Amino acid sequence: MKPAPESSAAPTEETDSRPLPPGWSSYITPEGLRYYVNSSSKETTWRRPSSSAEAPQRPLARQNSSPYANGCHSSTKKGQPAEVANVSLRKPAMHKQPPGSVSPAKRQIKEVKETKITINCVTFPLPGEGPEQQLLKPDEWSYCDYFWTDRKDPQGTTLVTGFEVLLQKQLKGKQLQKEMAEFIHERIKIEEEYAKNLSKLSLSPLAAQEEGTLGEAWTQLKKSLHDEAEVHLKFSNKLHTEVEKPLLTFRGDNFKKDLKKYDHHIADLRKQLASRYASVEKARKALADRQKDLEVKTQQLEIKLSNKTEEDIKKARRKSTQAGDDLMRCVDLYNQTQSKWFEEMVTTSMELEKLEVERIEWIQQHLRQYTTLRHETDMFNQSMVEPVDQLLQNVDPAKDRELWVKENKTGDVRPVDMDI
Repeated sequence: MKPAPESSAAPTEETDSRPLPPGWSSYITPEGLRYYVNSSSKETTWRRPSSSAEAPQRPLARQNSSPYANGCHSSTKKGQPAEVANVSLRKPAMHKQPPGSVSPAKRQIKEVKETKITINCVTFPLPGEGPEQQLLKPDEWSYCDYFWTDRKDPQGTTLVTGFEVLLQKQLKGKQLQKEMAEFIHERIKIEEEYAKNLSKLSLSPLAAQEEGTLGEAWTQLKKSLHDEAEVHLKFSNKLHTEVEKPLLTFRGDNFKKDLKKYDHHIADLRKQLASRYASVEKARKALADRQKDLEVKTQQLEIKLSNKTEEDIKKARRKSTQAGDDLMRCVDLYNQTQSKWFEEMVTTSMELEKLEVERIEWIQQHLRQYTTLRHETDMFNQSMVEPVDQLLQNVDPAKDRELWVKENKTGDVRPVDMDI
């Protein structure tokens, strides 16, 4: 590997006057530690290369078949230099790594972390990272596309999931439907009271002694009040059976129980997802600990060559591999659980969307029935008034006078002067 420019490391002369083998150069880190780089093979080591061509240099870690054998996932192919796949130039924790010692695998993991973010145990792509996500139901503004993230409640104290927002919408719709039924009930009471007062007024004896054509029109006017009262009473009865009652009975108490089932089901999946995420974080920490332990033991191997250290290295490498496998397994389980939650969210939110459409159409149907009944009432009332209009048009003061005279006359002989 080549030293990074910012390390400011450069080949230096050593106190050991022996020349380095061909292709080898000596460098010093900013901390003053010396390491060696082979410009041909890209091999890197802390130990001074042997001048004997037959004596191979020992890398700081051996190549292993497991992707996590050296504490990080590697996609090294066969034939790739060993120091690229392995933790090739690890140093004690208190020192910085020498230039270029970060493996491609570790850079790959870093890039994945930078393109995704986990919020409340749910993983999302960062804006502008990865392919653009298409809506599941474009141009429909469907529930299944817009309620994946959580938000704070109006007080800003607790988090409310997107699914809870959808459930609250259903419960609010149920309450508003109930309030509409109460409104119609009040309208019914007004109609009943109005019908009662009209009927009572139609029996009033006021102006009952009016005679003639005007008297007939007045009598018809009072009769029309009684007929109108019957129409309004019928209107109120129909409002009760065809509007109020359907609004009250649409989706009874079982509806709330069904919503609770949806709520519990999705909430359980979120709890499972949180548990899986906690396992991933625990496994990630364990892998980091095993990586650190492997680094320490690898450095010890370079300082003192003993059978015990060799055995410790093997054991640390096995533990690092196991920790990597555990992390992969935990991530896989997390992804499976998140996928299941995703599918249930889509299915259930679309069911809630369907329920909301049914609610609106149901209310629309019965409010249209209200307006139909109201128009019918107006038409009936108009028909009751029409005879009154006709009689009023036929009112004839001259005829009324004639009728009254004929009925009340006392004689048609006029008086004359008396003779002398």
